[in-house]
Amino acid sequence: GSLDLVWFGGLTGVQARLQKPGAKVLAQRDIDKNFKSVFIANKQTGIQTIRNIKHLESLKGRRFTFGSESSTSGRLMPQYFLQKAGVSLNDFKGGRPGFSGSHDATIFLVQSGSYEAGALNSEVWKSNIKRNRINRSKLKVIWITPSYADYHWLAQPDIDKRFGRGFTNKIKKSLLSFSKKNDNQKLILELFGAEKFIPANEKEYKKIEMIGREIGKIR
Repeated sequence: GSLDLVWFGGLTGVQARLQKPGAKVLAQRDIDKNFKSVFIANKQTGIQTIRNIKHLESLKGRRFTFGSESSTSGRLMPQYFLQKAGVSLNDFKGGRPGFSGSHDATIFLVQSGSYEAGALNSEVWKSNIKRNRINRSKLKVIWITPSYADYHWLAQPDIDKRFGRGFTNKIKKSLLSFSKKNDNQKLILELFGAEKFIPANEKEYKKIEMIGREIGKIR
């Protein structure tokens, strides 16, 4: 109850709604409807580009890192796709993967050779490419995941009671009206890495909930 409106990742948003029944998904960025993760590898490892999800099994026995333990794009979905390929967490070198704590950290740990491969948010990868923070002679993308729904705005269920009837919809309409024609709104959208906010609903995150339960992140 401490916050009325929160920007959540896919998994953390689901976890929050389970803890707060009635909380409402209001909107997502245009890029969140079909979000993706990338698997990267240090080129010195000789790990080949993966053409088929089944070939993720080539990561068995490697030093591999996820990002944050609760990250949708840096842990949940990559782990799900690995499991679909028959790769469990104890198949990595040392019997467990690493958890870097952030997407940026994953990039630099793999680039330095501390880990041979890792998975992260595709938008963070693109951002670091644009900012010339990645040494392309050392790093490469070996696989891009299928798409899934990710980040979204989540509102408390009692906002209308406290601020007046229809207030939740006012917030939603305000978010959806953001345009790059307005300088202030353009700045906000650019900080979010988006062209616009679009409508979103709870149904889009059912798969995230299912996978969260499947891998033990939701009980």
